[in-house]
Amino acid sequence: MRCMTPFARRKFPAGPRHTHLQHESRGMNEPDGTMPPYRGVEMQVSVYAGLIERLVYYASSMYVDQLSEGGNYALAAPSISICLLSRVLFSETTQAHHRFQLLDKQSGRSIPNGIEVHTVELTKYALAEQTIPGASKLNQWVFLLLHAQDYDGETLRRLLPGIEFETAISTIETISAKTEDKQMYDQREKAQRDYEWAISGARQEGREEGREEGREEGRLAGQIQLLQQLLGEAPTGDAELLPQGIDALTKRMSALQKQLRDRES
Repeated sequence: MRCMTPFARRKFPAGPRHTHLQHESRGMNEPDGTMPPYRGVEMQVSVYAGLIERLVYYASSMYVDQLSEGGNYALAAPSISICLLSRVLFSETTQAHHRFQLLDKQSGRSIPNGIEVHTVELTKYALAEQTIPGASKLNQWVFLLLHAQDYDGETLRRLLPGIEFETAISTIETISAKTEDKQMYDQREKAQRDYEWAISGARQEGREEGREEGREEGRLAGQIQLLQQLLGEAPTGDAELLPQGIDALTKRMSALQKQLRDRES
């Protein structure tokens, strides 16, 4: 098994939308002698265009990279990519866990030892502190991932008994106790908030610009229709004019103005 550090000590050119945690593992052979699957688990703090394609790409890379040159294809193990999301990816459904795999739509037959991509939208789980001790393991892990920063170690151990949670809680305490790691975590959190703020501002600015452009396009379309009437032409409808954009409408209006001047000279 190989664990990667929770913090990537490098700068990302596309903004802090990468994972907080990435982990790849490979266990011992299964009881029947077959190779266990390659698993890649990551925590994603932002949802953006191309996320699913990215997950498929890395799952495919894990599948391809396991065989050396001249290797036996029959020995290839499944490749499973699991993405834990702290944002909603599929807003049209309340389903929290999606499993994607190679599948024949007509027969429903799948390729069992191929590539799988799992998405788990953590915020879709209904979690309450008083029910966590008796909840399922999945719900308990979701609670820890979402709310560990809101509790001290003693409270987390009371809510989440078990050696697996003890290990995770101890790791969290170790990170909090190390000044360097804590500063790095805080910097990543600040960078993430700044990134989300910048994206939100850009979207708002884009909506304002879109409304302004829409008003300008409407004004140009009205002038074009008036010029067409003065020239004795049938006015072009808004549905045809508005999608053309400001540049095209401006050129068309200038051409009609020239026609009108030439006719009157």
